[in-house]
Amino acid sequence: MFEVQDLTGTFSSGDVAVVLALSFVLSAIIGWVYRFTHRNVSYSQSYVQTLVILGMLISLIMLVVGSNIARAFALVGALSVIRFRNAIKETRDVGFIFLVMGVGMAAGTRFYTLAVIATVAICLVIVIMQRFNWYHLDVQRQVVKVQVPPDGDYTEGVRDVLVRLTTEFELVSMESIRGGALTELLYTVRLKRGTEPSELITALGERTGGQRVTVLTGYDQTDL
Repeated sequence: MFEVQDLTGTFSSGDVAVVLALSFVLSAIIGWVYRFTHRNVSYSQSYVQTLVILGMLISLIMLVVGSNIARAFALVGALSVIRFRNAIKETRDVGFIFLVMGVGMAAGTRFYTLAVIATVAICLVIVIMQRFNWYHLDVQRQVVKVQVPPDGDYTEGVRDVLVRLTTEFELVSMESIRGGALTELLYTVRLKRGTEPSELITALGERTGGQRVTVLTGYDQTDL
């Protein structure tokens, strides 16, 4: 005789409703915190929505697994075949993924107070770090590309300009281009206070025999 066994009765409908509702609310809060503290151009609405879905999904998985070791190993085997091909654009995005996973696990195992306290505490830390700009390193560096003829003392002239207008500089690469007709020098530099990139470009242009000079900053690119 064929018999279907339903194991849903191992937890009540009330448990399911509370777990899913709590994981949704807490994951949504985390999503809003991510949106509020995001400052780069790589913001993705679908990523934030995925955070909410992931939090609820993890809580559901924890309900299914419960304290059954066999289910836990079966789940690991099933999830091991999944491959994610979308690259994470920022390291902090990985942190938010782990955060919603942790909250979902706490809610799914019915550690409700822990899930709420952890969400509030960690989100508060994230907001404080963003608000007060913790760990910001105010180092403005530029990348300078200079093209010079391969013969003559052009390289020494470039070094003289960099010594005069920068506090520090480093030669990153030297490459022969245009079939050996020119040499391209790539430097990282830190301009002296009050020195503008245009001033550096003009000074280098006088030492390169009229060849191209490019200064790349953290915000824009200036050419001569």
